[in-house]
Amino acid sequence: MLRRGDDGALKPQVPDVGGYIRDQRRRARVSLRKLSELAGVSNPYLSQIERGLRQPSTKMLQQILQGMAQVMRVSADTLYDQIGLKQGDTDDSSVLPALLKDPNLTEGQRRALAQAYEQARTETAERRSRRRQKRPEAGGGADS
Repeated sequence: MLRRGDDGALKPQVPDVGGYIRDQRRRARVSLRKLSELAGVSNPYLSQIERGLRQPSTKMLQQILQGMAQVMRVSADTLYDQIGLKQGDTDDSSVLPALLKDPNLTEGQRRALAQAYEQARTETAERRSRRRQKRPEAGGGADS
């Protein structure tokens, strides 16, 4: 049900995760802002996911699905099944679990740090992907 992305992280096998989230949110008549608050992610980040500009990590997707389940008053398992995840599926990284268990942080600090961490991972993966795409061009562009 999960696959490895270019960055090595586990990703759900749903072709349009953002579209799924947007459709479910609209069916529930929940604003983007409300869902972002419930999921503990920023409004702009959630908007980018819905528009297909970003792919959330499995951990961030779980947060979003849990927020959706709360407002839709359905089992989170139902949403996980529809998107191809099981609760407990997470990225291989040990950073987030440690961060989320740190007793010296408030819940808000944990969410902010987790979001910043995931954003940094996503940006790094995107940069690496762009570099990989440019490498063949660089080899062929030497004759120009």
